[in-house]
Amino acid sequence: MGFLGALVGEMLREQGGEALYDRVEGARRCAIAVREGSEPSQSLLDQLSGATPAEARDLVRAFSSYFQVVNLAEQTHRIRRRRAYLADADTAQPGSFRAILEQAEREGHTEDEILTVLARLVLEPVFTAHPTQATRRAVLDKQQSIARILVDRLDPSMTIPEERASRARLLEEITSSWQTDEHPQSRPSVADEREHVLYYLTEVIYRIVPPFFEDLEAALPGQEIPPLLRFGSWVGGDMDGNPSVSSRTVLESLAYQRQIIQSRYAAEMDRLAGRLTQSPEHAGFASAVFERIAVYSARYPDLIDSLPERQREMPYRRLLGVMAHHLRVGGYTKAEELAADLEVIAASLRQNHGRNAGLFGVRRLQRRLQTFGFHLATLDVRQDSEVLRRAIGEILESPDWAERDADRRLLRLRRLLDGSGSALPDVGLGGVGGSDGVTEETVAVFRALRQAQEIYGARSVGRFIISMAQGPDDVLTVLALARLAGCCDASGRVALDVAPLLETIADLEAGPEILRRLLEDPVYAAHLEHRGNEQMIMVGYSDSSKDGGIAASRWALQQGQARMADIAAEHGVRLVLFHGRGGTVGRGGGKTHRAILSSPAGSLGGRLRLTEQGETINAKYGLRGIALRTLERTTGAVLLATLRESRQETPRPEGAGEVMSLVASTSQETYRGLVRADGFIDYFRGATPIDVIERLQIGSRPASRRAQRGIEDLRAIPWVFSWTQNRTMLPGWFGLGRGLEEAASRFGVATLRRLAVRWRFFTTLLDDAETALATSDLQIARRYSELAGDLHDELFPVLTEEAGRAREMVLSIREQAQLLERSGTLRRSIRLRNPYIDPMSLLQIELLGKWRAGDRQDQDVLDALFATVGGIARGLQSTG
Repeated sequence: MGFLGALVGEMLREQGGEALYDRVEGARRCAIAVREGSEPSQSLLDQLSGATPAEARDLVRAFSSYFQVVNLAEQTHRIRRRRAYLADADTAQPGSFRAILEQAEREGHTEDEILTVLARLVLEPVFTAHPTQATRRAVLDKQQSIARILVDRLDPSMTIPEERASRARLLEEITSSWQTDEHPQSRPSVADEREHVLYYLTEVIYRIVPPFFEDLEAALPGQEIPPLLRFGSWVGGDMDGNPSVSSRTVLESLAYQRQIIQSRYAAEMDRLAGRLTQSPEHAGFASAVFERIAVYSARYPDLIDSLPERQREMPYRRLLGVMAHHLRVGGYTKAEELAADLEVIAASLRQNHGRNAGLFGVRRLQRRLQTFGFHLATLDVRQDSEVLRRAIGEILESPDWAERDADRRLLRLRRLLDGSGSALPDVGLGGVGGSDGVTEETVAVFRALRQAQEIYGARSVGRFIISMAQGPDDVLTVLALARLAGCCDASGRVALDVAPLLETIADLEAGPEILRRLLEDPVYAAHLEHRGNEQMIMVGYSDSSKDGGIAASRWALQQGQARMADIAAEHGVRLVLFHGRGGTVGRGGGKTHRAILSSPAGSLGGRLRLTEQGETINAKYGLRGIALRTLERTTGAVLLATLRESRQETPRPEGAGEVMSLVASTSQETYRGLVRADGFIDYFRGATPIDVIERLQIGSRPASRRAQRGIEDLRAIPWVFSWTQNRTMLPGWFGLGRGLEEAASRFGVATLRRLAVRWRFFTTLLDDAETALATSDLQIARRYSELAGDLHDELFPVLTEEAGRAREMVLSIREQAQLLERSGTLRRSIRLRNPYIDPMSLLQIELLGKWRAGDRQDQDVLDALFATVGGIARGLQSTG
């Protein structure tokens, strides 16, 4: 880091002069001294106080620039470690395919068992429309460029001139980043969000899909690996609370995705054509190759005639060239048609000594086509249940529809759908009820989905997800709206899969009964049979945690998933759980592979669908080496967990349920006692920078859903983001300490220690809470809390008491002297980062006071505050 730190210092001297550099260095040294205890905290405050907004912004941007290179250096170090493992024939990297298969073998699983699981294994990351990463695309591009240069510098054969050029390129990117405004001046559009997500899909993931399969094939030599990767997106389809998303953006997103992926295929075929230059004099060719050339020659005679004479003597080159043209002019209507032509070439190469003369490149394109099709990523659509109820109520001319008992709504919907009651109204192609156009647009979305299926294929459209789903009637509402909008197949059946999203603790607890009633409903059972008897349920980590705290949320999720898996099995239906996880512990974040291995028995079944959003996308998929490792480790964990499921090797320790039920209930009571207390909302708005976050232009939708009444309607992202910014990390630990204390009192701490060793679920919960506690800093948080005035004296002691209790209980159960005792790398990273984050936090506190005192009107102060939000987020590597 000395090298990169020196580059940042050189940039600061050039761009801001010696005065800025000296001020940054002074604050850095002072912050380190304060952390080491050799200077009082007031020393740092004195250094920072009195800075003008412009000075504060430059200071923050300087520290943020440091974290930009630190974060990228850490990612590069992970790639360096991976390369070291790959160079060592004797040691498998933990979590790699080789390591997972060795673990499976030690556990007694045969190769046939492994292949059986692989045949049905599906991993589907879904990139959501929540760009919580407080960094604009232009700066993100520069970060990727820096990362690529750092990766290139791993080459030990780099010459002195090459090293000089590499250093100059790094300094150029660091300086250019300094001169670029990190925060857009307007809220991003859906198109902006689409560009952000598609960047990772096309520039990173597209490239590493073939190596992913090649690594798995190397671990299972001689075996055919099925196309187990899929990708999804919410961008352009997530209507929940976002008026910018509509039937138009659904079709625009799918059209753009097709255009992007087909252009990638065409360019790759051009490159393959330049490599597959075999001629009949020196190689054999399958007759099918010449047959395909003849077909395309008849269709595009001018193209064939325009080829140079020497290229006409190269059959593969001729065929690939005309195939690329056929793709560009829209000749292929389905991905399967292109796949058939590619297989003609692949088969010919295999049959004619071409395995080492081009088959590798063709096989890579085939893997990409299997994974991305012509749709690139399946597009889900999501809408709030309240909007859907309102739409069907207006169409049925029932003004009191939303207020009716849910069973009454269900009965009428069932009669409408099975034909035993009055027929569904004919909404035609014109307008439908609703003075504000919401109902008309809701119906238009279903029409767009049907149109998308016809144009872009069945794989292009994912699930229709119902936010805040509370009962079977919400699911039948979607079927009714789809039916009346014509979203049906040739037989008149609804051609759409519906996934209720269970978000709150109460909804998760009700989930098993909702599923049972759905599966036993004759109308829905018939629909499900037509759709292959596969039911997806989305479970929300973010809102459930915001609703009841981390322990109650995790336990409700664990219990709900296990019960729903049992109910689905009873009814002969395959349950697919869609995990709505965020990036932080308070939103279900943490290490994905650990969460997979702690899943309740029977809940995986070889299928993992989960959301990826915000800074986690960049952290997991920002570099090719990191993206490959992410997919490898996640797939390996799903494989191993499913193998254990098949032998029922994940039993819950005796008495664990009773212990965890007490932890969860006590924790929830403690958590709700705080967040539902009188004055807490005012305290939250005073002690965190939520009012700044609400003004950040980092998402295309508002911070709250429905009409804001409290934290219930505040979205989980700004909720967690706010507690992250003020260094409290409250969603990741509050309430857990009291729950653990109560359980230790009733069952004994020895019981909790036993569970921490033997029960993966409990171990993962403690791991995540320990990380949140270690990352929090209540000394800094106290200064934020003081911004809340009199409420600080009332509520901050509650936070500090519970934080101390949680810390004490975690250490006692784990028999540790300090937090992260067994995670030296993370502990060291936090220790090294804190002195660089502290000045930004203290500046944010001072600026918040000024801005609020000026009735939040000073734009210069607000711009400086925006810089602090981005800098702290970069330092903590977390937003929400």
